[in-house]
Amino acid sequence: MKILVLHGPNLNLLGEREPEIYGRTTLAEIDARLREIAAERGAALESFQSNHEGALIDRIQAARRDCQALIVNPGGLTHSSVALRDALAATSLPVVEVHLSNIYAREPFRHHSYVSGIALGQISGLGAKGYELALVALLDRLK
Repeated sequence: MKILVLHGPNLNLLGEREPEIYGRTTLAEIDARLREIAAERGAALESFQSNHEGALIDRIQAARRDCQALIVNPGGLTHSSVALRDALAATSLPVVEVHLSNIYAREPFRHHSYVSGIALGQISGLGAKGYELALVALLDRLK
């Protein structure tokens, strides 16, 4: 079983960029912890980050062939990308949407997610722990 974790634009700057909002945990630390959890439960985990919408969509389309579920933090594309939403829907794979900050406690434009309507669930505002919860929920569901 393989889970793909997709990190959208600017998430490569975690730990440095606005730590009061996004925390001090780096993307590498998040990915390492997720790989540990997956391995403990007999699953494989791949992570992919891009600042480019097309690269994310290409990886989502490829996931149809080699993954059983997706965790996605679309970053700013959450609020703007119908194309990303459509690519996720086209996989027919279970998707959990994750946001480090509580998008509903922030600026009004962040309150809308194109992804949430096709996701199994959304975890928002729990920092890096949200990724871990998403992974455990997906692994439990796929058992």
